[in-house]
Amino acid sequence: MSEHPDAGPSREALSVHFSSRTDLWATPLSFYAKLDAEFGFTLDVCAIADNAKCARYYTPAEDALRQRWDGTCWMNPPYGRQIGLWIEKAYVSAQQGATVVCLVPARTDTRWWHVWVMRADEIRLVRGRLKFGDGRNSAPFPSAVVVFRPPIEGPPGQGLTRVVALSPAGA
Repeated sequence: MSEHPDAGPSREALSVHFSSRTDLWATPLSFYAKLDAEFGFTLDVCAIADNAKCARYYTPAEDALRQRWDGTCWMNPPYGRQIGLWIEKAYVSAQQGATVVCLVPARTDTRWWHVWVMRADEIRLVRGRLKFGDGRNSAPFPSAVVVFRPPIEGPPGQGLTRVVALSPAGA
């Protein structure tokens, strides 16, 4: 796990994160800040040094899919073909005691969405389109915030998924 005192990204480092040349989409800072105020994130599971949102983070070299996730995790995964593996890991980590909050494309027509996202405790559909990094244009896809929490003790049926609309900061 990597650690650094300043978790803020530089503009130059983010330039590729909103282009179609990559599956990495840098989290909009104001959007993240609102969620961080609510959840108090302790671990960024999908980061590079220049865009980490938490003092504790996993880089691609550390392969977060092979690491233990604990505490309250922020996840803005690569949006490519492997996204299902990230969502599965978020679900499994929650079953092991972590809270995992995921920013993902709202691809309700995909297998990973139906297999894993529909098991979430909350699905927050983002109204409009986010602007990732310091991009001039909005993303070409809708987004969702998916929340996986540790299981709670109690009678069956209490773990129902809640779906809500969420406006981006400043919208």
